[in-house]
Amino acid sequence: MTEEFHRIRRLPPYVFAEVNAAKAKARAAAEDIVDLGMGNPDSPTPPHIVAKLVEAVQDPRTHRYSMSKGIPGLRKALAGYYARRFGVKLDPETEVVATLGSKEGLANLAQAISSPGDTILVPNPSYPIHQFGFIIAGATARSLPCTPDDEMLEAIDRAVRHSVPKPTAVIVNFPSNPTAHLASIEFYRDLVALCRRHELFILSDLAYAELYFGSVPPPSVLQVEGAKDITVEFTSMSKTYNMPGWRMGFAAGNPRLIAALARVKSYLDYGAFTPIQVAAAAALNGPQDTVAEMRVLYRERRDLLVKGLKAAGWEVPSPEGSMFLWAPIPERFRHLGSVEFSKLLLARAKVAVAPGLGFGEHGDGHVRIALVENNQRIRQALRGIRTFLQGDNLAPPLQGEAAEPALKEAVQA
Repeated sequence: MTEEFHRIRRLPPYVFAEVNAAKAKARAAAEDIVDLGMGNPDSPTPPHIVAKLVEAVQDPRTHRYSMSKGIPGLRKALAGYYARRFGVKLDPETEVVATLGSKEGLANLAQAISSPGDTILVPNPSYPIHQFGFIIAGATARSLPCTPDDEMLEAIDRAVRHSVPKPTAVIVNFPSNPTAHLASIEFYRDLVALCRRHELFILSDLAYAELYFGSVPPPSVLQVEGAKDITVEFTSMSKTYNMPGWRMGFAAGNPRLIAALARVKSYLDYGAFTPIQVAAAAALNGPQDTVAEMRVLYRERRDLLVKGLKAAGWEVPSPEGSMFLWAPIPERFRHLGSVEFSKLLLARAKVAVAPGLGFGEHGDGHVRIALVENNQRIRQALRGIRTFLQGDNLAPPLQGEAAEPALKEAVQA
């Protein structure tokens, strides 16, 4: 009776737990921590969406069970979004399912299509549910390079030729969490051609479709001719409309995969609360000026952080999309790994970030910094980081293994 449950044994200890515990301890001691760790939008949901929720919730008929696959009006609204944004035609009845966020949708699709022993190809690093949704379902994840280029395509081809049994699906996520990579439509064309040739499903996470900073919006893989034969794409209301706590997302694409997801969901839930679905439809169908304003806000925060970190001596690439900086750990601290460096940053700079190890072992040389605080708080974070990196609290500079005991002692202090 004391043996660990089978599925729980397959899940490693939660990497973020150590940093979260240190953050909670610091706050309990009344320390002011600037939290840039979780991708949790801080702006309010636009007023017209909230007003539609209030209007709908006052109708008692909306208090009853909803539809697991989503109310018809919401599925039609998502199909309308795809037609306007990507030029992709979707049948709201057979090619769209509303989900409780994209995370739930991907995890339940993993349950629907995976068998024990299946192999899924997953970029490393990537968002944890991309891998662990399938591991929980009994499958095995095989790592891919995380950049949308020939290296990833060649790795997919090698995996198919050298795996027994061959993989069943490949996951892509562009704009990427955590790396902020963007994919071109040319890459998606090559990906679709390769996966059609090898009979691989494509599962695309497009949660950050509207969070881009250049002149060319990120494409959908469903724009490629023939992609719908093998592809399901997940989108979310969380980032686009500042609705993270509302838990509203979608799966769209291949009718067979959509039907499998809808069937599993029919056993597990009755769908989101109907007023939330009504409000989500209003968001998709209504004015989109707030989406453009959201992009401006995140661009300003990105520029402020990248410039400030550079001034502090920390060179971090400026992302072209998503709401994250994927920051290489400064060379002086790289031997610590991402978890210990994140704890050190929390202890000395009073700034919380996400350790890259939480997104896969190939992320351990980085931390993820989320653009989820206002400019005043970002400046406060930058002052703390600059003081830590440039101050004399570690002088003379410690290098190599000699630094580790002193740095770990500082974390524990």
